[in-house]
Amino acid sequence: MTRILNICGARPNFMKIAPLMRAYREHPGVEAKLVHTGQHYDAAMSKLFFEELELPEPDVNLHVGSGSHAQQTAAIMQKFEPIVLDFKPDWVVVVGDVNSTVACALVATKLGVKVAHVEAGLRSFDRTMPEEINRVVVDSISDLLLVSEPSGVENLRREGVPEHKIKFVGNVMIDTLLQHRERSKWSTVLSDHGLKPKGYVTVTLHRPSNVDDPASLRRLLGVFEQVGKEMPVVFVVHPRTRGKLDELAKDAPLPAGLKLVSPLGYLDFMALTDNSFAVMTDSGGIQEETTILGVPCLTLRENTERPVTITQGTNHLVGVDPKNILKTWHAVRNGPMGRMGTPELWDGNAGRRIASELLTTPASAT
Repeated sequence: MTRILNICGARPNFMKIAPLMRAYREHPGVEAKLVHTGQHYDAAMSKLFFEELELPEPDVNLHVGSGSHAQQTAAIMQKFEPIVLDFKPDWVVVVGDVNSTVACALVATKLGVKVAHVEAGLRSFDRTMPEEINRVVVDSISDLLLVSEPSGVENLRREGVPEHKIKFVGNVMIDTLLQHRERSKWSTVLSDHGLKPKGYVTVTLHRPSNVDDPASLRRLLGVFEQVGKEMPVVFVVHPRTRGKLDELAKDAPLPAGLKLVSPLGYLDFMALTDNSFAVMTDSGGIQEETTILGVPCLTLRENTERPVTITQGTNHLVGVDPKNILKTWHAVRNGPMGRMGTPELWDGNAGRRIASELLTTPASAT
């Protein structure tokens, strides 16, 4: 019997952990438990994601809630340690790059339990991003590094990670997208908001560098206002971004014509993205999803930890300078741009490959 603790804490984790929980069911010799740290604590949204992704109810919910990076990480560590001591897992599986990922990996490592990191090796090479710190730390202490794209393998080799720890398995986010894409076609999100297929642009923003500085946020809103003169702009507003927009609105009105939409469930958001003419975002996962959906993506950042979405996908790294964003937008508006393809092993079977690696790699390997 192989005992596995699987960690999720934030909404992007749910899409990554669902294929694993499904894959374990194909192996009778696995006892897999799901731990929800409660890092994203909106009960209604969490419940909706779990239902839509057909995730089992968490075996444990730590209910840590919000706080600074240090407060949240410390709270997760304190609450997770007794779970590990009680369950005595062979593996702790962490996904992505959120605080829950680094906190649970640290606890497991200090207790002598092996850690497997799903989505290992991604690098933006920007240490001002909290996620980058989490990625580097988790990879440095993990025993099995499960990589989603070739750049991850190259990065880990360059950092001196032993070859036997690195496994290129593909992208679990894409497993989830491919499994549920047909169901998303039943979504009413377009009619609910008066939208026509391929007749609007979807926007998301949540990176501190884009939303915490009022001047930076105001500049990006100016870009969306210009785009909105050509095509409706639907801004799906992250909770942290909503607060920043409310503060800006006290000084001057937000751009007219910008349709603000509250956070959506997984299927509704996929339908919205799939039917977009283009997407403007600073999200990592959306760069991957638009690559598979064939939707042009303008990434409002100076770097990306997912370069395969540029070399083989529909992603354009446009930075945050309004002139450059609008130049790329007009190029996209006027015709197809860049390469479109499917990155290697983004085939819907990453979860199965990961389960096999966990069962064939000895838990005592170092």
